[in-house]
Amino acid sequence: MKIQNQIRSRALRRGFTLMEVLVVVAILVILAGTASIFVFRYLDDANANRAQADLRTLTAACTAYKIRNGDFPETLTELWQPSDGSTKPYVESEAALYDPWRRPYQYDPSGPNNGGRNPDIWTTTPDGQVIGNWEMVRQR
Repeated sequence: MKIQNQIRSRALRRGFTLMEVLVVVAILVILAGTASIFVFRYLDDANANRAQADLRTLTAACTAYKIRNGDFPETLTELWQPSDGSTKPYVESEAALYDPWRRPYQYDPSGPNNGGRNPDIWTTTPDGQVIGNWEMVRQR
């Protein structure tokens, strides 16, 4: 009888208790939460870098449009759907006209921030930072 009780108690102790499982899950949740803070910070930086690259592409497309038509386009949509009768757009896709946060890029063909040499193209990040193509011209 005593031997059967010892065997039965060993069999019952083979698994984890509910409290042990909950402690492990809590530790994993804390670690995942801490790691996600760093991951999202890098994600924001990556989106800002992508916006800067998009601005370079759009500025080059506007320059190509000006060379062909004599002036900058009135809207960025003309880079995707040229009104000059050209069959080939100046940007690869309509998605190029939208920032990483899925909002259309802002555009001013007169280019006051670029001294009139290039049109102003910019976007605003969710935290309020303005990213514009005039910053890239000043950095050169």
